[in-house]
Amino acid sequence: AGCAPVPFLVRATRGYGLAISNGERWRKLRRFTLTTLRDFGMGHKRMEEWIQEESQHLIDSLDGTKAVHMQQEIDTVIGRQRIPQMEDRKSLPFTDAVIHEVQRFLDIVPFNIPHYATKNISFRGYNIPQGTVIIPMIHSVLRDQAHWVTPTPTTFNPDHFLDQNGNFQKNPAFLAFSAGKRACVGESLARMEIFLFLVSLLQRFSFSCPGGPDNINLSPEFSSFANVPRHYQLIATRR
Repeated sequence: AGCAPVPFLVRATRGYGLAISNGERWRKLRRFTLTTLRDFGMGHKRMEEWIQEESQHLIDSLDGTKAVHMQQEIDTVIGRQRIPQMEDRKSLPFTDAVIHEVQRFLDIVPFNIPHYATKNISFRGYNIPQGTVIIPMIHSVLRDQAHWVTPTPTTFNPDHFLDQNGNFQKNPAFLAFSAGKRACVGESLARMEIFLFLVSLLQRFSFSCPGGPDNINLSPEFSSFANVPRHYQLIATRR
């Protein structure tokens, strides 16, 4: 599959955007993007150190004391003084499970970007002609009852990513960054940022909200091609 030629995006990018181009142009743009991200340090220790520094600045700007499972795990593995590192993730299965469940539950881009068939293909008994626009329903995968059963796909539950022994387990239906050649090119960088920022914050702060968690509305403020989260008031209390 390629990317569907959405008229607005074609006009806005003149066909040169990574998300809108196809064929050799797309391959060159993707190679260029990956090379540029690597030059900026994606996948290298210096990028991890830069994110650690930025998370420290954020911590310094906040002023969160109720122990939760994530904080207990972080305190046990890292403590409250050492700067978190990506290699700590394998020792923080519950924290990693929560991060994955947040992304699954939020379902930010349920429709993904429109694709289209670059040639005539046959898929599971269906003949799809060349040029057919295909809209990947990421939402249907992230809410598939066959893959998310503890207790339901519409319930936030980190156990979706934990086995019976409390170890982190991958789930093939986790497609928050899409899949295949058209998956998000910055996925590894995003994963690093989310993990380091969240663990650094929970090391030093506990978070609560006015009125308690039962007053939080988890439904998106707007929902269409994207689910737009609501704005919330949080209280950060130094531990």
